[in-house]
Amino acid sequence: MNPLHNRCAGILLHPTSLPGSRDCGNIGVDARRFVDFLQSAGMSVWQMLPLGPTHADHSPYQCLSAHAGNTRLICIEDLVTAGWLDQSVAGTSLQTCLGAAREGFEARAGQADREAYRRFRAEHHHWLDDYALYAAIRQSQDHQPWYTWPDRLRNCPQARAAQHEYAALTEQVCFDQFLFFRQWQALRDYARERAVALFGDMPIYVAHDSADAWSSPELFTIDDRGQLEMVAGVPPDYFSQTGQRWGNPLFRWQALEDTDYQWWVERFTTQLGLFDLIRLDHFRGFEKFWEIPAAAETAVDGRWVEGPGNKLFDRLLSVLGELPVVAEDLGIITPEVEALRQAYDFPGMKILQFAFDGGEDNPYLPQNHDSGSVVYTGTHDNDTTLGWFRGLDEAAQGHVREYLTAYANEIPWSLIELAMDSIAKLAIIPMQDVLSLDTGARMNTPGTLGNNWQWRLQAGQLDADSAARLHGLVAHYQRLCTRL
Repeated sequence: MNPLHNRCAGILLHPTSLPGSRDCGNIGVDARRFVDFLQSAGMSVWQMLPLGPTHADHSPYQCLSAHAGNTRLICIEDLVTAGWLDQSVAGTSLQTCLGAAREGFEARAGQADREAYRRFRAEHHHWLDDYALYAAIRQSQDHQPWYTWPDRLRNCPQARAAQHEYAALTEQVCFDQFLFFRQWQALRDYARERAVALFGDMPIYVAHDSADAWSSPELFTIDDRGQLEMVAGVPPDYFSQTGQRWGNPLFRWQALEDTDYQWWVERFTTQLGLFDLIRLDHFRGFEKFWEIPAAAETAVDGRWVEGPGNKLFDRLLSVLGELPVVAEDLGIITPEVEALRQAYDFPGMKILQFAFDGGEDNPYLPQNHDSGSVVYTGTHDNDTTLGWFRGLDEAAQGHVREYLTAYANEIPWSLIELAMDSIAKLAIIPMQDVLSLDTGARMNTPGTLGNNWQWRLQAGQLDADSAARLHGLVAHYQRLCTRL
């Protein structure tokens, strides 16, 4: 079910932002209500951020695993409905609920559910066993990063030999992942029945403190002590004199090629099991990437290094067939990167907030869009459209209003309508723009820490008026899809 085969529209909203009774939204009751809203609004796509388990800052782009799901998203109410959790426990901490649900499963689960758990363990063992051990040890080490653990635990093969010490913890981790994937599949089925496709996000790099780096350090720029040798980032540009030093380990692409890119095949297999469409973050890094010595404090001393290019994508296609991928091609993109994207017909991204600088050749202006692209008012890294507009000077605001005279006379709905009118096959609108929210609802400000990834919808904001207004635009601009 590839939404890019039709002209359609969708909403960008991470599940953590859904309304609900706990500290973040869930992929059960809360998510099903949102799918119902999407259907009533005529929206065919739900785009979200990466779903992996996060560090303490909750950034979905620095996950503890490239495969595992974030257990904070598990719906406790659905565990009660399944009969594995008593209602009296449902209001306690997540950890307590999941532990009690495992006990309830072992005591009361039927044969079909037990068999489903066995199948899950077998199907996902290639990543689940190491992730469960990593998560168990990390818990026993007060959640400190793996490269600070004692030698016998920092070395994955040695730690595997001692896994009996962590048997109870690893079993709980595996069960928690079973619950996540079970609930996710139920959500995906629910969405498909309502002609809503799920659009995910795959960061190019993994976190240094991740099960992937711990279990396969030879695939990354990590030394024998677990320390970084080279890190990822981007070079100095107009926006930053020192560039950006992200700090993620880079891939040893030759080592990956020597294994026929099996790590990437497995990663894509997991994600394609979750989503109908995947946004591939930092696409340009597959053509050339900026390599920074780990000892460097900024990105200034980095250099461009050749990426895997066609070799990786040819391999993925040969194993997986069609790749329903959208390439994140924002920023300064070279002809070589553009050629790589076009070689596989991966759609690029067009951001309308970027459209009003420069001249008529600005690639983000609607007249310069192409049908094989995805148009956005803004992304999770942008300010809300209302916040963006209010931050412009008077002359820039006048220029935007002049361009938008053919559309609604209010911001951000004028930009939403401009996106719907684009020739791009898929139009994606952040939920904050549907609600005309200001900067206070911004999801992320790149390069900052502390106040990101926290925004939540309020239950009453998913109202019939917003759905009806969206439905009217979707129908008018011929983006209404009843089948995908």
